[in-house]
Amino acid sequence: MKNIAILGAGPAGLSSAYELAKISDNFENEYNVVIFEKSSEVGGISKTALNNGYYFDLGGHRFFTKIEDVSNMWNDILKDEFILRPRLSRIYYNKKFFNYPVKVFDAVSKLGLKEDFLIFMSFMKSQMLKRKEISFEDWVSNRFGYRLYSIFFKTYTEKVWATPCDKIQAEWASQRIKGLSIGAIIKRELLGDKNEVIKTLIDEFLYPKYGPGQMYSELAKTLTEKDVKIAYNSYISAITTKENKIVSIVDNNDNEFEIDELISSIPIDDMVRLLNPPNEVLDAITNLKFRSFIIVNLVFDNLVDLKDTWIYIHEPEVKLGRVQIFNNWSPHLVKNSNCSSIGAEFFCSENDELWVLPDNEIIKKAEEEIKKIDLIPDNFKITDAKVVRVPKAYPVYDEGYKNNLNIVIDYLNAFENLQLIGRAGMFKYNNMDHSIYTGFLAARNIAYGKKYDIWGVNQDQEYHEEIKSDKW
Repeated sequence: MKNIAILGAGPAGLSSAYELAKISDNFENEYNVVIFEKSSEVGGISKTALNNGYYFDLGGHRFFTKIEDVSNMWNDILKDEFILRPRLSRIYYNKKFFNYPVKVFDAVSKLGLKEDFLIFMSFMKSQMLKRKEISFEDWVSNRFGYRLYSIFFKTYTEKVWATPCDKIQAEWASQRIKGLSIGAIIKRELLGDKNEVIKTLIDEFLYPKYGPGQMYSELAKTLTEKDVKIAYNSYISAITTKENKIVSIVDNNDNEFEIDELISSIPIDDMVRLLNPPNEVLDAITNLKFRSFIIVNLVFDNLVDLKDTWIYIHEPEVKLGRVQIFNNWSPHLVKNSNCSSIGAEFFCSENDELWVLPDNEIIKKAEEEIKKIDLIPDNFKITDAKVVRVPKAYPVYDEGYKNNLNIVIDYLNAFENLQLIGRAGMFKYNNMDHSIYTGFLAARNIAYGKKYDIWGVNQDQEYHEEIKSDKW
C-alpha cells in the first residue's frame, strides 16, 4: 500500500485525492491518502465564508471550463445543485460603467469626442511604432494604444500588483487577456467570426447554489466516504529526505508519517523552506512574491439597483479594487432578499498598512470608499459586516520572477516523489479549473507511473473568458 500525503485541501489538493479514488478499483487497498489542511475548512481561496446567514466568496469563482474531466467532476459531485446565472461584469471609471471585456464602441460612446480622438491617435502610433513586448505595458499598448491602456488596464492592474505595469512581465497579459486587441474586438462587434462560434461568459454561467464552498465541502464528504483522511488544523513542520526522495513528514503535533508520494498545493515558498534548501534556492524563493487581498462583506439595509456580479474599480482615488454583488451570484447566498450583500475587495501584501488595520477600521474604509464613488447611496445603512484576509492569493510576475522560479523548480524536480500542484503550489496564475486539472495529473502520475506534464497546464490557452465551441 502506498502512503500518499497531500498538502492543502483547496481545489487542487482535493481533486488529486478524488482522481486517485476514481482511478482505483479498490482504493482502500492501494493507497493510504492523508490530506493536511492548515485551516478548519476545505476550499482554499475558493471557499465560501458565512456571515450571520449571508454567504460570500473569497473573490468570485465562476464554474466554467474547457476541460471535460473537470466539468465531469463538478457534475458528479454537485449534480443538480448548480444554477444558471445571468452574468454582467463591468469596469467602473470616472463614475461610468464600461463593458468588460472592453467593447470599443461602448467605450467610444462614453469617453467623449476629445478622448476618442486622443485614443485613436495613440492607437495609430502604437501600430506604427511597435514596442518590444517585455512588460505588461508593452503587450497591452501594442494592442490598444497607450492611452486606452492607461484608462482600462493600468490603474486596476497596479492596484492588484502594487507594481508599475512596465515592471510586470508580458507573460501575465498573454495568459489572462490573450486574443484581445482593438482590431479583434471591432471585428467581433461588427462582423462576428464566420469560422467559429465564440461564446463568452457575458450572458450566463454556472454556479453552485451556496457558492464554491458547497462544491468543496461536498467533495470532502465524498473523499471521507472513500477512506481519505482530511487532517484539519494540521500542517507540516518538518520533512526528512534520503538521497532524492522524501521519506517522512512531521506535522504540527509532532506526528511523523512515512510516505511514498508527496503532492503539495501549499505556497511554493513554504514548501521549499521545509526542505532546508541551499542558499541559492533560498535566495530565489525569498524573491518570489505573492499578493494577498482582503474582502469585506457589507450587508446594507436596502437593495442596490445593480445587476452586476462583480465590478472592476478603475477609480484611482480609492484603494478599492473590485466589488462583488452576491445577490446577483445566487439568491441562496442572501438571507434577506431585500438587503444587499456586497463584497468589497482590497489588494494588499501581508503585514502592510492595510493588512494590519483592525477589522472595524477596514469595514469603515470599505463603506467610505464604496459610497465615495457613488456605487452605494449614502442613505444605505450597514446592518452586518465581516472581514476576511486571504494571504498569498496571487503570484507576482515581476521582472526577476522567471529566473527565480526556474532555480526553485530545478531544485524541487530533484525529488522524484514530490509533485507541485495548484496556483500557490506552482507559483502560477491558474484559474480554478486549471488548478483542479493539475491535481488530476499528479494523481495519474502516481497511479499510472507516467509523467504527465503538470507545468504544461494553462500554457497557450485561449482567452480565459472565452470558449470556442458550439457547446459549453
